[in-house]
Amino acid sequence: MNAALLLARRNLATNRIRLLASLGGIALAFSLTLALDGIYAGVAKQLTIYIDRSGADIWIAQAGVRNLHMVASWLPATVTAQVRDVEGVADAVPILYSTDTITAGSERAVAYVIGLPSGAPIGGPWQIVEGSARPGTGEIVVDRGFARRAKVVLGDSVTVLGRAARIVGLSEGTATLLNSVAFVPFDDFRATRGDAPVVSFVLARVEPGASAAGVAAEIERRVPGVTGQSSAAFSEAERRLVMDMSADVIAVMSSIGFLVALMVVALTVYVATYARRAEYGTLKALGAPNRFLYRLVIAQAVLGVAAGFVAAAAITSFLGAVIGVADLDLELIVTAGSLGKVSLSGLIIAGLAAVLPTRQMATLDPAVVFRKGAAL
Repeated sequence: MNAALLLARRNLATNRIRLLASLGGIALAFSLTLALDGIYAGVAKQLTIYIDRSGADIWIAQAGVRNLHMVASWLPATVTAQVRDVEGVADAVPILYSTDTITAGSERAVAYVIGLPSGAPIGGPWQIVEGSARPGTGEIVVDRGFARRAKVVLGDSVTVLGRAARIVGLSEGTATLLNSVAFVPFDDFRATRGDAPVVSFVLARVEPGASAAGVAAEIERRVPGVTGQSSAAFSEAERRLVMDMSADVIAVMSSIGFLVALMVVALTVYVATYARRAEYGTLKALGAPNRFLYRLVIAQAVLGVAAGFVAAAAITSFLGAVIGVADLDLELIVTAGSLGKVSLSGLIIAGLAAVLPTRQMATLDPAVVFRKGAAL
């Protein structure tokens, strides 16, 4: 195997142009799949960014409500005190929530609007890049990406929940491809709902050492009319719902991209192997056994795919970095599962594509090789 590996390395390095063309084709094919998988993973993560970064251990909602997207949850305001009284709860914060449109001039954007009590220790923006994280009466905190697109700055006004609000803070990491998150005072939000004594959700933190799932179950047992879930469970339910709504489209796109990538890899390896058929025929005529030929072409395929895979990982990482600084409200996450899928599938397809033309050499009469030489 060592001799086959050394010869494979020499063969690959003999023609630099052919090598670069092969590696380029494989790298671009792999990059396509990694990028599609990365965008899928990034979108899945962004879908639950507010839940994951809210600081809550438990989400308490109206009975039967188990996610945030496209739901209405209304609880009596007294539920907050009842939750605080449950053993294991360290703190509880009520929020009001609605999906609404933020308007600034001609720019309109969908946002999760959160009504936050003054001084709330959880539930607010987790990263402020400019201004204050605590909106007062008639004020709002919006995502920086929205502000940039709408060409508004601190002190400018936007329309949300049917009334004007002055921007006092710009947050970061609070936007996705679908929407952003905006924060307004709890009392302002309640006023738009006729000052009804209700809340949408109660966010709770548990005491050190307490189990979020266990405390959530105890809240459901002791507080009537609510559903309590750990943040992890609430986040998973939210992600599953939204991804199920678009899973077919995303799955088709990802599958097509993956199949195209494998076809490109197979064609690239096949052509590269077939182009050396005369060399393999000569080796056979000189007495090289068939098993050596197979080891040689498989080694070349593995080396080529490995090099192309490394280049693809670098390209995808670079693309992710570019997207990160381009303020596109998009995140590209390359997962270990995606890397494993691409590398393993690529190696299998490349091995098969390399072996097919080699079988022709394996069944060739050595005398024919000497007569025809490079005409093979």
